[in-house]
Amino acid sequence: MPTTRLPFEKPRILVRAALLALASLLASCASPPEGVLTPVAQSAPDATGISIMVATTRAPSDNPGLLYSGERGTAIDFNELVISIPPEANRKIGEVQWPKKLLADPSREFATLSANKFTTVDQVKGWYQRNQSPSGRLLIFVHGFNTRYESAVYRFAQIAHDSKTDATPVMFTWPSRGSVFDYGYDKESTNYSRSALEALLTEAALAPEIKDITILAHSMGTWLTMESLRQMAIRNDGVPSKIGNVILASPDLDVDVFRQQLADMGPARPKFTVFVSKDDRALTLSRRISGNVDRLGQIDINDPTYRDEFERGGITILDLSALQVGDRLNHSKFAESPEVVKLLGQRLIDGQAVTDQDLGLGAELGATAMSVSNTVGSAAGMVISAPISIIDPKARDTFDAQTRRFGQGLGDSILGVTTGLGGSVSGTATRTQRCEPARGNSCR
Repeated sequence: MPTTRLPFEKPRILVRAALLALASLLASCASPPEGVLTPVAQSAPDATGISIMVATTRAPSDNPGLLYSGERGTAIDFNELVISIPPEANRKIGEVQWPKKLLADPSREFATLSANKFTTVDQVKGWYQRNQSPSGRLLIFVHGFNTRYESAVYRFAQIAHDSKTDATPVMFTWPSRGSVFDYGYDKESTNYSRSALEALLTEAALAPEIKDITILAHSMGTWLTMESLRQMAIRNDGVPSKIGNVILASPDLDVDVFRQQLADMGPARPKFTVFVSKDDRALTLSRRISGNVDRLGQIDINDPTYRDEFERGGITILDLSALQVGDRLNHSKFAESPEVVKLLGQRLIDGQAVTDQDLGLGAELGATAMSVSNTVGSAAGMVISAPISIIDPKARDTFDAQTRRFGQGLGDSILGVTTGLGGSVSGTATRTQRCEPARGNSCR
């Protein structure tokens, strides 16, 4: 007798099939051994030690080589981990050289030198004083979906080392079970951790010795970051000015939700830079699971709606679609590409703008900028084929403002909250004056 499928079963079957395909891709890569956070006796000559502070809402693990599980803890724990990076001659920039077995070989593999839990505020402050950047800059990293504690630690150590940033490295890690089949659990774990990340950001912003804070968030961690900033803005009538720069890498964010999060932050919000890639296979799956709505990290910057609206909203978009890295999912290009890691350290983490006029930088990176094309008349912008393309939020200054298209939706919503000129941020958009006295521009 034939089996009759209920109407709602088909979407579930498709999602299950997509998850199985994703799992098979991940399984094809060699899995690192568990317990890599067990400290080795000593490092290797010419290896580099990176000390990072880790704040976590995960539950502790009984395994000293894991430290924390993927389950939810009842408090925020703080730890210092010192990770040994192999000598430059034995590694490629952008890669984490995972140990093939325990214990690791520090001459060729990442290794843990020490792992210490902090139980007092004075210990946390003491760590910061020992590792304080001369610039007073702080870099806070928030990892993404399907990430174990040790994976997050080693990836952030790689980013901090390869970017050569002078910012003090701090990581916030939330409860992820490290399985592609636990997408729902991981998403709820970000919601569980919103107030904890907000508390960490608040305390950092209040510390007088910290002058500037950059947040680097990846994948599902961008949802956590945006929600924590949104909470902070609503609670305090804006985001603290010290949090000046937010970098969203492969953001697993519904574009419509991102639009509303920005509006809720109001005019006192950080500068946003977004890394996107049209071939991000992890976000393709996320889109299918999440109602087939565009994910922010997978938008096509050649779409005139996105291109114009984000440019007018002051958001920098870096399109990494043309870059080829070792990640089969194309979901971690921001960390694995030497060019992008270099860009992070030299420009973005310290808050410097990357524009379509940075031709010297573009030549150095093998990247050029893509400015916005006029969608009304003849082409006003220029497009140069390169591994990295950039939507430059300052490109409007190089063109006649009268040729700009003022469309509906995100652009005018962001424009309204950034200029503080009042008016509705929903409904039908109208042509809006923009005053930018800080840049020497009059109303136009």
